[in-house]
Amino acid sequence: MKRVQFDREDVLQKIDRIVNRTFEMDHVWDWPAGVAFYGVGLAYEATKKDAYLQRLKEWFDEYMDYGIPPMCVNIVSMGHTLLTLYQHTGEEKYLQLAIEKADYLLHDAPRFAEGVFQHTVGGGVSVFPEQAWVDTLFMAGYFLIRMGDALNNQAYMDEGIRQFRGHEKYLQDPETNFYYHGWDHLSQSNMSGIFWARGNAWAAYTMAASLRMIDVKEPAFMEIHGSLRDLMSALLNVQSEQGLWHTILTDPSSYEETSGSAGIAAALVLQGANTPKGHHAAQRAFDALLEKVDARGTVLGVSTGTAVMNHADGYRMTPNRRIEGWGQGLALTFFSHVLMRYTETEQESEPPVESETR
Repeated sequence: MKRVQFDREDVLQKIDRIVNRTFEMDHVWDWPAGVAFYGVGLAYEATKKDAYLQRLKEWFDEYMDYGIPPMCVNIVSMGHTLLTLYQHTGEEKYLQLAIEKADYLLHDAPRFAEGVFQHTVGGGVSVFPEQAWVDTLFMAGYFLIRMGDALNNQAYMDEGIRQFRGHEKYLQDPETNFYYHGWDHLSQSNMSGIFWARGNAWAAYTMAASLRMIDVKEPAFMEIHGSLRDLMSALLNVQSEQGLWHTILTDPSSYEETSGSAGIAAALVLQGANTPKGHHAAQRAFDALLEKVDARGTVLGVSTGTAVMNHADGYRMTPNRRIEGWGQGLALTFFSHVLMRYTETEQESEPPVESETR
C-alpha cells in the first residue's frame, strides 16, 4: 500500500514552528485554546518532545491557579488537554477537572429532543436555544468518548455515542452525505443549509478518531462507520485542484479554507487513505497544507470563528487573514497523525479504521 510521501525533518520543523507560535498567543480558557492545545498534545505524542508537554503543563497550571470560567459545551473542549496531561503526567488534578467537565455534560448541559446537547457558549446566556451545531462533536461528544475509553466509564462512552447519533440524525444530509453546520429544533430546519468545510472536518475527524475507541461489537460502531464512510466519499469529490477544500464545500467560488482542510485530511489519514483515490487526496492535501505554514509558524488561510450564518455570502465573506487557535490546532493534528501513521520504514504505527471491521 502506498504511503504519503514527506520529509520527516521538514514536518518536525513545521510542527515546532506551529507549537512555538501557538504559545505566543494569549489564549483564554475556551474552545479556541481547547483545539489549539489538543493539537499540541498530539504533537507531543507524535514527536515525544518533552518541551511541548512541559509548556502545556505550565499553561494549565497557571490558569487553574488563576481561576477558570463557568462550564458550557464549548468550554468543555479544554478537557481534551486535561485528559492528555493526566495520561502523560499521572497528576490527579488534571483528571479531576476533566471529570468535572464530563459530569457537567452528563448532568447539567442543556439538551433538546432525544438528549442532544444544545450549542452553548461562554457567558451563561442561552444564545442558540435548541440548536445543535456540528462543532459540538469535537467539543463534547468526542471528549466523552475519550474519557469513557481512558477511564473505562460506560456512562461517558454511552453519552458520547448518543451525541454522535443525535448529530448525525439532525445534521447529515441523506442526499449529499455532507453535514450541515447546524439544526434549529424550534424551526425544524438546518437554517441556512450550508455545508461548511470546518463543520464537516469536526464531523469527519471526530468520527474517525472515536471509532478507534468504540467496541466493534457495539451497534453504534457501524452506524458511525457508515456515516464517516459516506461523508469521506463525498468529501473526496469536492477537493480542490490545489488539494484543499472550499469553505462552502459545494461552492468552488468560495475560498479554500485551511483549518477545515486540515481536519478533513486528518480524518482521511486516520481512516487509512487506503484506496487509490484516498491516497492521492491525502498526498495532495499534505502538499497544500505544508505551504500554509509560514516561517514564523502561523497557519494561514484560516476563517474566523463562524456562527451558523444567515446565507451563503456570510460564509464567503468571513475573514481569513489572522492567526486562530483552531487553525494552529487542526494543522498540528494533521501533521501529527501523518507522523504517527507513516514511519521511515513504511510500517503503519496507527492501523486504519477500516481494519477494525475485518
